[in-house]
Amino acid sequence: MTLLAKPSAHDERSARLAGIGLMLLGVFMFSFGDALGKFLVGTYSVGQLLFLRACAALALLLPMIWQQRGAFFPLERPWLQLLRVALSTLEVAAFFLATVYLPLADVITYYLACPIIVTALSGLLLREKIGWRRWTAVLIGFCGVLIALRPSSQTVSWPALIALAGSTSFAFLMLITRSVRATPDIVLASTQFVGTFALGALLSPFGWVAPSLGSLGLFALAGAISVSALMCVNRSLKLAPASVVVPYQYSMIVWAVAFGYVVFGDVPQISTIVGAAIIIAAGFYIFLREQQLGREAQDVGPQV
Repeated sequence: MTLLAKPSAHDERSARLAGIGLMLLGVFMFSFGDALGKFLVGTYSVGQLLFLRACAALALLLPMIWQQRGAFFPLERPWLQLLRVALSTLEVAAFFLATVYLPLADVITYYLACPIIVTALSGLLLREKIGWRRWTAVLIGFCGVLIALRPSSQTVSWPALIALAGSTSFAFLMLITRSVRATPDIVLASTQFVGTFALGALLSPFGWVAPSLGSLGLFALAGAISVSALMCVNRSLKLAPASVVVPYQYSMIVWAVAFGYVVFGDVPQISTIVGAAIIIAAGFYIFLREQQLGREAQDVGPQV
């Protein structure tokens, strides 16, 4: 029996590190997709973006859906799966709708509050053990976000409330994804895109603009990016506790600065650079802490 315990501790550590890496990759791709979506909603409606983006994503997923069709029946905890799809659809729609009225940086500020919500609720809802060290790192990372983004005076407007609703939906989405982690990846990803497809199909006729060939290519790219990012994030949440991997969403600000400079010519201010450095330091600390906990798994009881 002892021989089984040692690999278990090692496997758990490896799974957590893999989960962190996948979350970082997923956040990078989501950030790219967010910038692309922000660009597209300057010309097309949010409903049209959701619809065409979901069409491209489902077209890419269709071969896998057909190959693994048996995984869709029966579904693990179907009502919770339905709630997850609803939250995912609300989150995506809220994000892009908020970007129509608010700067991308302000919207991201609200979404980077998600790790605080997840860390607070994962202990209550998922019974994950969260110590003061991780709490401190998460809070320091959030302070870095505030320093970097300096939320504007628009933070009390109704578009900001939409962004906050999206951020809260995203936090609960992360928690539910962790709860149904036994569900195959293809089911988790495809059902989310079915939700955005349905909402997009409902809204897109209002204010439809005939897309150019180049725009169709961008919509297809947005769909491909969203598929890849979603698969990474879902797998991350299946490999590691939500309170461990979700704080790495703070790296989104780093990519926001990079894409803002390269694509839109936005030159980051000193406060943004300082805040990004704090965010990276906080995330790196959590990473090192997870490595230490993995090595001490046989000796340490509660995870902190």
